[in-house]
Amino acid sequence: MPVRNALEALTLRPTEFLRSAWPWRSLVYLSGGALLGFATVLGVVALILVGALLSIVAIGLACYVATILSGVVVARMERRRMRLVDLDELPDPHRPVTRPGVRGWLAVRLREQATWRELGYATLLASLLCWMDSLVVGAVFYEVLTTFGAPFYMVDEPMSARLALAAAGVPLTLILAWPVTAWAGARAAMARAILAPRAHDADERLIEVTRSRARLVDAFELERRRIERDLHDGAQQRMVAMNIQLGMARLELPAGSPAEKYLVEAQTLAKQALTEIRELIRGVHPKVLTDRGLAAAAGEVASITPLPVDLQFSLPGRLPAALEITAYFVIVEALANVTKHSGATSASVSGTVDQGRLILEIRDDGRGGAKPAGGSGLVGLADRAAVLDGTVAVASPAGGPTVLRVEIPVPPADRSPPAARTGRPAETRA
Repeated sequence: MPVRNALEALTLRPTEFLRSAWPWRSLVYLSGGALLGFATVLGVVALILVGALLSIVAIGLACYVATILSGVVVARMERRRMRLVDLDELPDPHRPVTRPGVRGWLAVRLREQATWRELGYATLLASLLCWMDSLVVGAVFYEVLTTFGAPFYMVDEPMSARLALAAAGVPLTLILAWPVTAWAGARAAMARAILAPRAHDADERLIEVTRSRARLVDAFELERRRIERDLHDGAQQRMVAMNIQLGMARLELPAGSPAEKYLVEAQTLAKQALTEIRELIRGVHPKVLTDRGLAAAAGEVASITPLPVDLQFSLPGRLPAALEITAYFVIVEALANVTKHSGATSASVSGTVDQGRLILEIRDDGRGGAKPAGGSGLVGLADRAAVLDGTVAVASPAGGPTVLRVEIPVPPADRSPPAARTGRPAETRA
């Protein structure tokens, strides 16, 4: 899976992690955090002092208002800096200002909860985070200077001891890459949690984007069902009728007729076309998924996979239709990838709901080494799960085994006690 932030970079193999730019990006991010925090302290102190000195005139009040709005500036800079350690852009939570002039801008900004959250983040940055950033960055520079600089600043020690201390600096510096990256990733995650847009402060544009995506998914599902119905009730029935007519025509021919050969070939082609149509219908929208749910549909997929597949499902009854369809096609594509690329002799698929998330695991005993850039379809699986805010993780060391883990949130309304909907959990093992 492609690495999207500093925390995910920690899961890379050590050699790959050290060759990447994530440790350096983390160090730059923390250095910038220290500078931004100290600049915020100086700016706020200056505004408060000026406000206190000029409190009897309007300029003093303006300084106090500027102090409150300093969080907006700090948050904007933080969102830009965050791209160093988190490739996912953090959206601006503020609504667009429709009223012209400074007064209109102030009226909108001071009423937004996002403004006050940003002020809280600026306070946290100035009072705590910048000092912690400074300690981490200072520790790195201190370690580098005291070890690599030993041959230059030590005068009373023998040269062999100074060179040994300098040599020890190499592993120490490499080891520091992990805590530096970990703190930078945690620091960015904390900032994202505070500064991310909330549902109540999302503007109409963001709401419309979300609704558009939901409409797109629904429209796609409706179109898929229409194609399935047309194929099932139209093309498939005509192919069956044509096959019957060809069979009846063969019965009317005298034995040994030259035309019988062509009728046999035509009937064979009709049967092949009918088989392909049935396979296509199964791929568009499997009927067993609609009728019997995810576990039964996964069983059907396993039955046609050209290697043994062990199934273990423990689901609280039926899941939402969109979630079942996504999970089904994830299983289909994952098993297709196992068949094509892994060289495995067996595979297993498990599914359960835990803490409000559907968790699927597809495991195989293949050669491992699966990478998203290798054309194995992992990116497509991640895109399919992302439609429902799901995530995909893969562990595939060289030599195997490969484990694909997919987690998709289950809407709260569908997490009611199973007995209320189905009477008992559905368990399947094949």
